[in-house]
Amino acid sequence: MSKLIVVTGAAGFIGRNIVAELNSRGVTDILLVDTLGTDEKWRNLVGLRYEEIASPAEFLRQIENNRTGDIDAILHMGACSSTTERDADLLLENNYHYTRTLCEWSLRKNVRFIYASSAATYGDGGLGYNDADEVTPLLRPLNMYGYSKHIFDLWALKHGHLKSIAGLKYFNVYGPHEDHKGDMRSVVNKSYGQILREGKVQLFKSYKQEYADGEQMRDFLYVKDAVAVTLHFLNHRSVNGLFNCGTGEARTWKALATAVFTAMGREPKIEFIPMPESLRSQYQYFSEASVTKLRAAGYTAPFRDLEDGVWDYVQSYLSGQVQNYLSKQSGQ
Repeated sequence: MSKLIVVTGAAGFIGRNIVAELNSRGVTDILLVDTLGTDEKWRNLVGLRYEEIASPAEFLRQIENNRTGDIDAILHMGACSSTTERDADLLLENNYHYTRTLCEWSLRKNVRFIYASSAATYGDGGLGYNDADEVTPLLRPLNMYGYSKHIFDLWALKHGHLKSIAGLKYFNVYGPHEDHKGDMRSVVNKSYGQILREGKVQLFKSYKQEYADGEQMRDFLYVKDAVAVTLHFLNHRSVNGLFNCGTGEARTWKALATAVFTAMGREPKIEFIPMPESLRSQYQYFSEASVTKLRAAGYTAPFRDLEDGVWDYVQSYLSGQVQNYLSKQSGQ
């Protein structure tokens, strides 16, 4: 057996797609780390080839007791990823302390360490979306999720570890195998189900004069591109630092919804609804990754544009899930 590649959050969205891509490249000596719980997340593991699976707590015990076996790399995608989670202690434990423990162990053992940060660390975007190290300490996240990711970035920067590890600030990722994420699913995923059931898409109204309804903008990243960027850093181990993982091109929510209608062969029908009060103070009206640093790190592949990514997602995955979306509405 070759050295193991560890993927945390392996039954989750990005993690699952990373494992599938590793499999397609002939890699099966993989240790999956995740909590499966009582929902349907386990279904994401069906069809994957791997060596072993462990819970996050069990993997931590293996590290603490030196029982991990021969590990080549840790791709740490596991986290509490809800941007509306209110339990700050839970977020600190999962997104900061656990990440720090894995990082420190990896550095001691000379194991490649790649971790998921988040575009949520940028807060309201007032300082732009520049991943330069001198900008990182100035950022002010708007929610505890973003802060829990940010403090690990700050710790790694302070102690010089970003010279030896790679962190990725994923922007608005969408694509196959996000179904288990509930309200944290992408708007592409949610829109597909809403169009099937109601023939329309509902988007939040704008509460800033400079943005018309539906013209709020995000950097939407297809998960296949997110995986490609992640594995670039697995294959280029001398390239380290904290990098944006986005397309570098912001698009509107209206364009996204229209792309879903087009991929489904339907005419757009979009309604604008009030944004919940609880979200208005922490809502990003614009995000767009600066990809200069990523390109300088040697990642040269083009990113899929929004229309191509949505088309592929709908045609290759969502169209095979029609009954699931219809049954969700009927309570089955």
